[in-house]
Amino acid sequence: QVQLVESGGGLVQTGGSLRLSCAASGTIFSINGMDWYRQAPGKRRELVATITDGARTNYADSVKGRFTISRDNAKNTVYLQMSSLKPEDTAVYYCHGVVKVASGSTYSYWGQGTQVTVSS
Repeated sequence: QVQLVESGGGLVQTGGSLRLSCAASGTIFSINGMDWYRQAPGKRRELVATITDGARTNYADSVKGRFTISRDNAKNTVYLQMSSLKPEDTAVYYCHGVVKVASGSTYSYWGQGTQVTVSS
């Protein structure tokens, strides 16, 4: 069993910064891609940033230049550094990972989400 647990959300003013963390635990053999998604009230879940096992990154246009995704493979943890936050960044942020478990099978896992609220 694998779990992804996010932390670091909260309330911040416009222009502020937050750092989200997502730690994976369980019977992990390796972790392939890891992503951050977000879902605002009444909107569809959207992809924010991705990072491959080779540390290649990609970002949604709306966050380019403001957000940075990174990972620490030794800790099975992915981070999302968010800067110059705007009210439209307000959402529940979800961590997602593609994990190879000890049996050799690969599964997709989601965290429970962490709320980010940016006040104007």
